[in-house]
Amino acid sequence: MKRIQSIDFARGFVMIIMALDHVRDLIHISSVTQSPTDLSTTTPILFFTRWITYLCAPTFVFLSGISAYLSFKRKDNYSESRNFLLKRGCWLIILEFSIVNFGLFFDPGFHTLIFEVIAAIGFGFIMLSLSLKIPVKIIGIIGLLIIFGHELLTFTPLFIPGAFPFFSNRVFVMAYPPIPWLGIILVGYASGRLFELPAKERQKIFLRTGSTALLLFMIIRLANAYGDPLAWSYQKNTFFTFLSFINISKYPPSLIFCLITLGIMFLILALAEKFKNTFMDIVIVYGKVPLFYFVLHFYIIHVIMICTMFLQGFHWSDLDFASGNFGRPKGVSSGLSLGPIYIIWIAVVVLLYKPCRWFARYKSEHAQWWLKYI
Repeated sequence: MKRIQSIDFARGFVMIIMALDHVRDLIHISSVTQSPTDLSTTTPILFFTRWITYLCAPTFVFLSGISAYLSFKRKDNYSESRNFLLKRGCWLIILEFSIVNFGLFFDPGFHTLIFEVIAAIGFGFIMLSLSLKIPVKIIGIIGLLIIFGHELLTFTPLFIPGAFPFFSNRVFVMAYPPIPWLGIILVGYASGRLFELPAKERQKIFLRTGSTALLLFMIIRLANAYGDPLAWSYQKNTFFTFLSFINISKYPPSLIFCLITLGIMFLILALAEKFKNTFMDIVIVYGKVPLFYFVLHFYIIHVIMICTMFLQGFHWSDLDFASGNFGRPKGVSSGLSLGPIYIIWIAVVVLLYKPCRWFARYKSEHAQWWLKYI
């Protein structure tokens, strides 16, 4: 099946900016002591450094749903598609709690197990594998009902983040509660039908859908009554009031979080359907091998973080890996300012370009079974 340029571009675009958030999270000087979206302490550049990466997870999850639909239509075999989604879903959850968690914390004792985006997609694939006989329209409606209504059910564990101790000195962190993210992947799956339309027709639909989602965001957010647990308020000046207005909740993804991020995603898809240039060709390379990129970039960033600690005078004995602190020394200042964070981010993305291009070519030229899972 021929790859679809707009999907690979949108996915590649958010994978690139995702690395910025992870470099900031692991290496920025205030990442372990200050929230970048706390308006009482943040700066505009720090706020937007975090905010722009809100696009990543919902786009990644939504496009995973689209890919699941296209794979199902290509196979045209219910049993084969069900088994593939089930196996891939289980594999992604295992991957999250092993290779990805280790890449994030570098803790061989796995004192913190965190359920994040890879496991959320895995859970979504498992649920889709059990739902393939349900009409696509019904799956989409269920997804929309979850997105618009899950805030009414935040009293249940699968709808909200939480931390749960287990065994000795270990904690399981539900950072990405599976049900809200399931809503996004279900709507993505139903939206896969749009890619059966001619490119010009779906481009118009993407534009209308994105614009409608952003308009709904504005209307619901202005009401300040539903759609996000974090209400906006007037701040010390107009610009910070605007920051308050767009300061939305990702954990769990609120209704207006979904509207603005997925609205922007649809506009990106629309642009990618229309244009083709060198920049897009570069970005598409990353979008063709998202899981490969995802795993590698964590390990590279973490190695850079450790080297940074050594360069700042810390020793191996100073590093704290078991407390979920990524290895950063506890109780002392460490890390880099925002300028070097951006330099490291660009370096990591550039460093991964050739490996991603090589692996994308390798996947296109080989048919080993395991390649379907990476």
